[in-house]
Amino acid sequence: MILNLLLNIVKKSVIIFNVIFTNLNFKKIEGIYVTNKERKVGTVSRGIRCPIIRKGDDLAAIVTNSVLEAAECEGFELRDRDVISITESIVARAQGNYASVNDIAADVKAKLGGETVGVIFPILSRNRFAICLKGIAMASKKIVLMLSYPSDEVGNELISIDQIDAAGINPYSDVLSLERYRELFGYNKHEFTGVDYVEYYGNLIRECGAEVEIIFANQAKAILNYTDCIINCDIHTRARTKRILKEAGAKVVCSLDDILNASVSGSGYNEKYGLLGSNKSTEDTIKLFPKECQDLVLDIQKKVLDRTGKHVEVMVYGDGAFKDPKGKIWELADPVVSPAFTDGLIGTPNELKLKYLADNDFKDLSGEELKKAISESIKAKQDNLVGNMASQGTTPRQLTDLIGSLCDLTSGSGDKGTPVVLVQGYFDNYTN
Repeated sequence: MILNLLLNIVKKSVIIFNVIFTNLNFKKIEGIYVTNKERKVGTVSRGIRCPIIRKGDDLAAIVTNSVLEAAECEGFELRDRDVISITESIVARAQGNYASVNDIAADVKAKLGGETVGVIFPILSRNRFAICLKGIAMASKKIVLMLSYPSDEVGNELISIDQIDAAGINPYSDVLSLERYRELFGYNKHEFTGVDYVEYYGNLIRECGAEVEIIFANQAKAILNYTDCIINCDIHTRARTKRILKEAGAKVVCSLDDILNASVSGSGYNEKYGLLGSNKSTEDTIKLFPKECQDLVLDIQKKVLDRTGKHVEVMVYGDGAFKDPKGKIWELADPVVSPAFTDGLIGTPNELKLKYLADNDFKDLSGEELKKAISESIKAKQDNLVGNMASQGTTPRQLTDLIGSLCDLTSGSGDKGTPVVLVQGYFDNYTN
């Protein structure tokens, strides 16, 4: 009797089990339940909250713990080829990679002599450049500040291109004095910061005890009419600018990556990038771009593998690379988007354009037939689609630049408190 009761319970349990799994979109194939529900989510980007990072912290352990705790708390699991991204800011903070304006001044004076220094093509930024300019001015008797116009390298406008047209000025050849600039364009405050950077930078230099002369030009050689000791402050065109000035007879030319590329009296430094990628920390201190951090990304990758069995990719990211259509600002003020990343992030996407396939190769198909045809094309795609018309329109950029831009937008630069970003499903496609 007891045995029959137990058998009835088992039979009813099987019935209930079948009903539940059928309702959950599972189907039974040869006695095994298989999901009958397609994934409806592709790439997911999650900001991961972490403790406030200080110098000397074990960043690899903190990042690993924070990601795994977030997964447990929010109910998701890590998968192979997930990407863990860490903002460069907390890497530099853990390294203690800071320097003072006095350190900048000492290095500038040693390398440029302390007399009249031309400072050309700086970006317009209180956070990125003003504190660097402070250190440069402290080391010099006079600064000849040469600003590009109508905007700086990353798109911050001094004036609009329409103002240039209306004034009849040729920005490719005309060199303007401050007086001429004011006569033509007056005072112009930045759309987002409300700062007239011409006035702001001029006052900052004078407050540091240096004389200042401001000119406006877009040809690097124009500065040689004023001085032959120059710091070219452009970021992505710095090598070309330095070459042009040296070939034109400049005595000393330093790019920002030549300043604080070694420690000054125990200061922080960046051997590869110097002052490039630095940010204001306090009124007299900068946080430099992180030093060598390849070991960090490899350490995090290993820690995650040891604890979860999942092989994730890891990268450090700074500014994303994208342009604001309203303010016309190109975000990338760092020398690179990612200074360190694991090997799985080398290269560019290798993707087919679904709308191209739907509108061309399979324009006569629809529904399940279309879906099947596109899926088969994706599965059969070559390892290198360069030159293939079906890949036209896909983004031809480095994976680290694309993922870093996504992470920069996810983490933001304010008070979100998510300096680590977990990206899942980035390497999936329509067939997964």
